[in-house]
Amino acid sequence: MTEPVVFLPGMMCDARLFGPQITDLSRDHAVMTVPITQGERIEEIASSVLDVAPMRFALAGLSMGGMVAMELYRRAPDRVTRLALMDTSPLPEPPQMAALRDPQIIRARSGKLREVVSSDLLPQYLANGPHSAEIGALVMDMALGLGVEVFVRQSRAMQRRRDQQGTLRRINVPTLVLCGAEDSICPIKRHTFMAEMIPKAELRVIEEAAHMPTLEQPDEVTRALRDWLAKPLLLR
Repeated sequence: MTEPVVFLPGMMCDARLFGPQITDLSRDHAVMTVPITQGERIEEIASSVLDVAPMRFALAGLSMGGMVAMELYRRAPDRVTRLALMDTSPLPEPPQMAALRDPQIIRARSGKLREVVSSDLLPQYLANGPHSAEIGALVMDMALGLGVEVFVRQSRAMQRRRDQQGTLRRINVPTLVLCGAEDSICPIKRHTFMAEMIPKAELRVIEEAAHMPTLEQPDEVTRALRDWLAKPLLLR
């Protein structure tokens, strides 16, 4: 059996973000999803992942999960056999975005988490498609299930995240950089930049998808992940 696969979900998402991929890959891989809900810093969250992850594993993270994956690789490169960074960014939070999170936190704490998700988050997440309403309902269900305190912790962690460009240059495992073609949060240009910084990285752009290609175009993403898992491990 090849190495186990660890998935890290995006902000206010749970394992259902990778539901189609887990269903497919679990036929011939050990697969686990680790929540990124504890801690107000990316570093704390990465430590909690390392506490429960296998000794060596393939690591795939989407959005905030990708940011935790970069920190995890920075901290414990010998435990990561390969890396998939999806719809994410190595850059620290821009000041204007960090400033927007504080009023979102206030609204969420005043009982308006549903409104924050529906008005501030969901409109940026999905490309127009036949299943957009269904996916949007799933995203809302994941967010409301995690609740206000997780939203606050994750918002603080996003505000405080470090620059990981130096980490990208040191990655020496098979790496997939993947994004939805219509992702406005973490656009193609940023993923091209990431792939150029990582030695031997492969860039895959998923058409007719935005920030959640794992749900928007699940078969394409699963194929990309299977290609990534089939690549030979690099000698360190």
